[in-house]
Parts: sequence; structure tokens; C-alpha cells
Amino acid sequence: MLQVKHLNKTYQTGTNVYPVLKDLSFQVSKGEFVAVMGPSGSGKTTLLNCISCFIPHDGGHILLNGRDISNLSEEKLSQIRNRNLGFVFQDFMLLDGLTIFENICLPQVIAGKPIPQMEAKAHKLCQLFGITKIAEKYPAEVSGGEKQRTAVARALMNNPYIILADEPTGNLDSKSCKAVIDAFLQAKEQMEATIFMVTHDSYAASFCDRVVVLKDGAIHQELARTGSRQAFMDELLNVLRKLGGDTDDDK
Repeated sequence: MLQVKHLNKTYQTGTNVYPVLKDLSFQVSKGEFVAVMGPSGSGKTTLLNCISCFIPHDGGHILLNGRDISNLSEEKLSQIRNRNLGFVFQDFMLLDGLTIFENICLPQVIAGKPIPQMEAKAHKLCQLFGITKIAEKYPAEVSGGEKQRTAVARALMNNPYIILADEPTGNLDSKSCKAVIDAFLQAKEQMEATIFMVTHDSYAASFCDRVVVLKDGAIHQELARTGSRQAFMDELLNVLRKLGGDTDDDK
């Protein structure tokens, strides 16, 4: 579903060149829930921004469902972001002037889909994620966990190839964090959604099928969950402690 091949990214300040991503190669299969973790400055956020083509990369290829999106025009990238990619951000990115239901409908409004079709899909997603009762409320009237579940529902409106999630539990308490992770798991199990999540949260990552650990812009290790969730979280914590922590993200 997603293939990253020999990805490189550098930043330049004056005459100084800073390599951020160094020859990264990995793939995410359909229906997988994969997380990226690593210490501050390891390249997590830069990787996500390169995959979504919000920032250009210097070398390598990004394939989405077999199509190389690395060098497309901005117009074609905009179409892909609307039709084939779903986004979930730490700060929710809901529109305050729209109701929860209207926010969920937004991707299909932009795509020009028929109103009956979009409303039926939005109602289905509201039921799936337990937010039907707040559908007519505005973002300011609901909790952080409800906002993020709304964001997950919105991300699924156009049946994207993959959901890209950037620290989706970063601003949430433990109860809301679990509700959002449950939403991802429901999307994976009931809609065969593919999810690629950047996180510093070992608890959230422990629900994933696999975790890619970055260090200094390169893949340090890939860990697959084969036993219990708790055992997987302990394994992640041990790896991250040896690397020097996982509490911050690169910006």
C-alpha cells in the first residue's frame, strides 16, 4: 500500500547542511497499523511530511498503491491528498464553524460527491465511532477525545489508501487516548483501513502491528507485535530507553 524507497532529506542553513532522513526504505501493507517512534530529532515528523509531499524530499521514491507520487504537480498531489490519503493531526484541525457531522462530510464536499451519498457515509461513521449523539454539536462543545474520533471519521470519508496520523493522542488524557486508539482499531478491523502513525506514546504504539524505530534519520530497528500488548509495550520502552528517550518530536 505504501512503499518508501531510499528516501533522503536534508536541510540547509547558510553553508551548513543537515541530513535529516538517510536512505530510508520500508513498506506498509494494506490493513496494517504501523507506528514510527524515535528520540527527538530522529526524523519522525519530517518523514510524515515527506510521505504526504507537504515538503519535498531530496532523493528516493514514495509509492502509494504502486504509484510513485514523488514528483507530481501540486494539482495532482492535492487530488491524491483528498481522495487517497486521510489525515489525523494532534490539534484535530476541525473547522469551528461547522458541526461535527459537517466536519466529517467535508472531504466529500470538496470532492463534489452527491449529498445523499456523503450523508449516508457520515452517519455510518458516526455510529461506528460512537459520536452520533454529538453529531449536531460544534467542536468547541465536545471533548478532545470526541474531536479526535471525529477527525478519524473525517479521514475515512473517501476510503483512503492510508491514514497518516501525526501524534494523534498527544493532547489527550489517558481515557481519550484509549478511545482514539479504539477508533483506529475499529477502522482497521471493520473497514480494512491502513494506518501509519507518528507517535512518542509507547502505550498508543503498543496497539500497533509493527513499530519502525528511527535514530538520527535512519531506521534503527523494526519491531513486530507477536505476543501481548503489555509485553510489546515493555519491549518498545526498553528500545527507546537505550536510544535516549521518546518524549519529543522533531520539528
